[in-house]
Amino acid sequence: MGQLEGKTAVVTGGGAGIGLAAARRLAAEGAHVFITGRREAELEKAVIAIGDATAVPGDVSVASDVDRLYERVRERGRGLDVVFANAGVNPLATLAELTEEVHDKIFDINVKGTFFTVQKALPLLNDGASVVLTGSTAGEGGAAGMSAYGASKAAVRAYARAWASELGGRGIRVNVVSPGPVKTPLWDSAFGEQAEEMLATVAAGLPRQRVGDPEEIAAAVAFLASPESSFVYGANLYVDGGMNQI
Repeated sequence: MGQLEGKTAVVTGGGAGIGLAAARRLAAEGAHVFITGRREAELEKAVIAIGDATAVPGDVSVASDVDRLYERVRERGRGLDVVFANAGVNPLATLAELTEEVHDKIFDINVKGTFFTVQKALPLLNDGASVVLTGSTAGEGGAAGMSAYGASKAAVRAYARAWASELGGRGIRVNVVSPGPVKTPLWDSAFGEQAEEMLATVAAGLPRQRVGDPEEIAAAVAFLASPESSFVYGANLYVDGGMNQI
């Protein structure tokens, strides 16, 4: 028996990277997992990898797509116990390079998408449910080319604090998991041909001199989703190899 046996979970951005690893871990703990993302073929492959899962393609920044996701959850008839609002993008651009289109894309998916994901889940959330938001070390850092991304993740951190206060009366916990450098498709898309070089450079500055695995972030998500974190509200759990801690 896993810690989430019989529970229902939603993972956005669940087709690859941290989202896929988290969906697999939540399913391994006994949950039926609904995953969503913009790439349907990727989601179909993810369902096979996860096992007990349902794919609902969609864009979290589009309200009607999120409504469609939760209609599928509603049809299951068991409410909702875990929400992992994970979908995000990170196109790199300095202040001089940042366009309105790129800025809006980052905030639409990372911030508005997180807002839609949690607000529209409210009618389904069971008492004692857990909401986990994906933050980032960039939310408190100042890396060149990541100003819009970092600002979006700082907004996510602010959401978690306020929502934990608002929903705590029902025992609904809202927390943030903030990954450091992790080898994922998001990292590859952000850094392109320099991705491997950047990973090596960053890893050299960490205590273990390696970057993280998606499964290590998934373990932290599983902890925050489980009864083991029953007295954790509004926290930001860094899983960053010490990047923001040392």
